[in-house]
Amino acid sequence: MLRRRGFAPRGSRRSRLPFPPGISAEALERIAVRLGHYSFRLFLRGALLAGGSFAPESAARYVTPEDAHAHAEWLVGEGLARRVAGGAYALVRPAQSFGEVLEWWVGRELRRRLALDVATGVRFPAAGVGGDLDVVATAEGKLLYVELKSSPPKHLTDAEVSSFLRRVRALRPDVAVFAMDTSLRLGDRVLPMLSAALGPAAPAPRRLSRDNWALGPHLYAVSAKQDLVLNLERAIAEGFRALAPQPP
Repeated sequence: MLRRRGFAPRGSRRSRLPFPPGISAEALERIAVRLGHYSFRLFLRGALLAGGSFAPESAARYVTPEDAHAHAEWLVGEGLARRVAGGAYALVRPAQSFGEVLEWWVGRELRRRLALDVATGVRFPAAGVGGDLDVVATAEGKLLYVELKSSPPKHLTDAEVSSFLRRVRALRPDVAVFAMDTSLRLGDRVLPMLSAALGPAAPAPRRLSRDNWALGPHLYAVSAKQDLVLNLERAIAEGFRALAPQPP
């Protein structure tokens, strides 16, 4: 579907995931289930940012020391981390960023839950646009694009929002979703940034549920409040319904 739109996508970043070569399908399933817990994603993000050894209790804010140690021991049990001196831990195969892990997990869950054909971390060579397509998927002849942000909203920049919208305008997906892996409110920072970048002619954001928003019939913004993937499912369902003809 990308080639039908005149683009020649290049490559993927799946090889950078922090999983050992030859990892079993069963182990990948256990990792995917664990990533469904927001506290584990916070912890793993902090462990990857450490870039070397890390103390579990200091790896991530908003994760209790007990949960942090449990997550670290779980990583050891799965062969993804090892214990080092001083009660610290180190990942066996660090990734460059947590974003790549998040893309892999979200793509896997959308494939499993919605039977979508999915690609993640796709290089997007549109002239004057650049960047990556974090998750692209297709079903029912429709193209879906999901932009994933793993950092808190305070780190989001106007340039990142503008780049996302440039990719949307170049790609012209049937449904696009801007997803922040955070339980913090989008309304205080993210929605105003998206609305400002869309311009004064854009409709006012409309709440779908909790902290999930429609910014038009084809563009949505969701958070991880309660469940990131479930919120993505709701936005995708809303987008697909908006594309369907009105019933008689």
